Amino acid sequence: MELGITFLFKSITEMTMYIKTSDIATIATFSAMWVVLNLTVGPLGFTLLRLPVLCDFSVYFTLLLATWVSNKMGVPSMVGLIGSLIVMALRPPSTQMWGFLASTILFDILMTLCRHEIRLKPYNIAVTSIATMVSAYFAGVIIGAIFMSMTLERALTFWGIWHLVGGLIGLAAAIPVIGALERAGVKGIKGA
Repeated sequence: MELGITFLFKSITEMTMYIKTSDIATIATFSAMWVVLNLTVGPLGFTLLRLPVLCDFSVYFTLLLATWVSNKMGVPSMVGLIGSLIVMALRPPSTQMWGFLASTILFDILMTLCRHEIRLKPYNIAVTSIATMVSAYFAGVIIGAIFMSMTLERALTFWGIWHLVGGLIGLAAAIPVIGALERAGVKGIKGA
């Protein structure tokens, strides 16, 4: 366990925290994607199924692609922050965005375990999967218990699980896209 904690601490302290122009472009692009998906696909899924699975797909598909492009701590959190604020400005009743914002910060922290590298290697896929599942479940519990006035038990057993499923759908969609981009020789934004 000590090795894991040391690795996490070392990952966080060694990460470059400066922002370049390419990082701003990545944040802007994926914040826009966050907004579009959360204003279209997310509500559509909730209307048709009465479940949040497409809301989480919208969040984690976007975060995973942004993380893959940037490989930098802070980018997923900034995408979540900017995207959530814009969604709430355009659709004020979307208070669930606070839960998604909290989950993006958790996702960002957990991704330090693989240095924000989403690669088609077992370790990177395992960390990415765990970060996505834990963050999506966390979002579900926060949204269910605080913003939907569910009991904590229902938020932990029902709503959190459905958010986890949505996060897994986002992961299942993002990994093949990332794999295809890597096979095509795309490495992210030039200069990133």
